[in-house]
Amino acid sequence: MRVTGYAYPWDVIDDPGFAARTVELGVDEVAVAVAYHATRAATPWQADRAAVLAAHSALYRPVRDEVWRFRALRPEPASWMSTPDSAAAALHTLSAEGLRGAAWVVLTHNSLLGEKFPAVTTRDCFGRPYPWALCPSRAEVRDYAATLAAECVRDLPVDTVILESCGQMGAMHQHVHEKTDGVWAPAVLRLLSVCCCDACVDTWRDTGLDPYRVRALIRDQVLAIIASGDLDRTADDLPADVSAGLLACRQRATDLLRAEVLAAIGPLARVVLHGSPDPWATGSLPGLTPTAGSVVGCVVTPCWPADGASVDLVASARAELPASTDVGAYVTAVSASGVPDIGGYVRALAGAGATELHLYHLGLAGPGRLPDLRAAIDAAHSAN
Repeated sequence: MRVTGYAYPWDVIDDPGFAARTVELGVDEVAVAVAYHATRAATPWQADRAAVLAAHSALYRPVRDEVWRFRALRPEPASWMSTPDSAAAALHTLSAEGLRGAAWVVLTHNSLLGEKFPAVTTRDCFGRPYPWALCPSRAEVRDYAATLAAECVRDLPVDTVILESCGQMGAMHQHVHEKTDGVWAPAVLRLLSVCCCDACVDTWRDTGLDPYRVRALIRDQVLAIIASGDLDRTADDLPADVSAGLLACRQRATDLLRAEVLAAIGPLARVVLHGSPDPWATGSLPGLTPTAGSVVGCVVTPCWPADGASVDLVASARAELPASTDVGAYVTAVSASGVPDIGGYVRALAGAGATELHLYHLGLAGPGRLPDLRAAIDAAHSAN
């Protein structure tokens, strides 16, 4: 298995030991966040601070006015970084040490722009905007994402571009202090993640759906399932034609978004797509459309829960994707409870068809997690 380790720009440029440690671990490629959402990230390898507070979504490259001047949606620079082009500095540092670099690009997850421009965000069946979720049905969102991707890779020494949130974000995704875990049944979460913004409603009409009826159906289902108290329910009672129409509209928007982003990146880089075989999935790894696997080099599936369901998800992706498309497994070494046998887990993922390990996170995993990083990487290299 090929191993891609994830990092933030400050992990690389503010830690003199990062590159040497990464080489010693045997990481094949380092994915550096070039456009990323707000976060507070621990820095256990740095002696002068405990964390970096990235207060808002940012582009870790210069925000060139000549590119963004006439666009309503434009990224903000990372004011907390002392290096203006910190992503480039990090990637050049890695290249100088003989390490391959990847540009890690977050597209539709942007709370700063969502707060400033609520009209372009996902809205639920109650009409409430999701400020963290830019809706791909909006032409200006797709233009923003494509321009962002092009600016992320401009003149950088990268072999790979990794696309996160290349699709629709949903009702849950670590917004400020997330307090929604365990509240909703899977069916409710799926229904609350159906975008009901004006642009999506227009596409519903094109497929013959009545927006007023559909919104009412979704609301009624959400309220009924919540009232039932069944937190395990996975199925809803939406008519089959409504479900099919809603999914088709979402997938059309996702395909348009991805096509514009890929065109902006160009043919020189290998593209890795974060995605889920579950077509209804939303978030950082949104549901794959039928055409997604044929236009990217690798699809990375969510495998943070170290359980059989994640192994099954990899097997599903391998069965559904073209043979020419690699399957990656996104594994975390920094979960609160840890993975008791992370090496064995990685081998199980390889056995299910994963040919790449995407390992989170080279900067967040401090000395106490170093043995887990090493075990995961050793297992990956001994697999397949």
